[in-house]
Amino acid sequence: MHPFHLLSIFSFVFGACIGSFLNVCIYRIPEGKSIVSPPSACPRCGYRIPFYDNIPILSYIILRGRCRRCQVHIPFRYPMVEMITGLASLAVFIKYGPTMASAVYFLFIAVLLVITFIDIDHQIIPDILSLPGIPLFFLLGFMVPFVTWKDALIGILAGGGSLYAVALVYQLLTGRDGMGGGDIKLLAMIGALVGWQGILFTIFFSSLSGTLVGVLLTLPAGRSMKSRLPFGPFLAAGAIAYLFFGTEVIRWYLGFARAPF
Repeated sequence: MHPFHLLSIFSFVFGACIGSFLNVCIYRIPEGKSIVSPPSACPRCGYRIPFYDNIPILSYIILRGRCRRCQVHIPFRYPMVEMITGLASLAVFIKYGPTMASAVYFLFIAVLLVITFIDIDHQIIPDILSLPGIPLFFLLGFMVPFVTWKDALIGILAGGGSLYAVALVYQLLTGRDGMGGGDIKLLAMIGALVGWQGILFTIFFSSLSGTLVGVLLTLPAGRSMKSRLPFGPFLAAGAIAYLFFGTEVIRWYLGFARAPF
């Protein structure tokens, strides 16, 4: 088998294994529990899950989505997160190859996935992820040749500052909080790695996708557009999209804008 194919398979399997750990983080971090101990167990009967029942994706299929002991249903969320993380690892490897950039970007995506699902479940973005993520990804950015430290610093300020300004204006106009502090810190963390160019793309992508999803979810059911929709997942999706398509989209847009009509 060609070495590239072997590395591709390894990257997916590695990502799926990391996805299994991300499931632990998604479940335990909002509860304030340790992510390293105790070992994983069934939340209903307390059955300690052995390694052969904890193989990413495959164990879920073999057990038909149920606990081996008490047969309680295991949410489909678990293999889904493993699959998404495996595909993310594979996509990063295909895009950036076996480089330090791949490692940094995969770690970045993994953190964004944890934040995404926690925000969906609890509508919070834990400071324990976003605040340390700002200096962490700023420093890791030195291993990525695509963004300078100045771009990253501007990205932090532009990311956190832009959402803070929006939240402040909205509060002044309506008297209500419209943008959570977690979103502000998250965008600052994103800016630390993708720079100010990535921040512009992320804001545009997240605003557009968030509006479209909000309309699709509220209008058919006749619900008010004021119903709260977590914005963190859209910011995360925008940042991930930038890693894979942002440069090409910006280049296309600039070429389109300069084209004579």
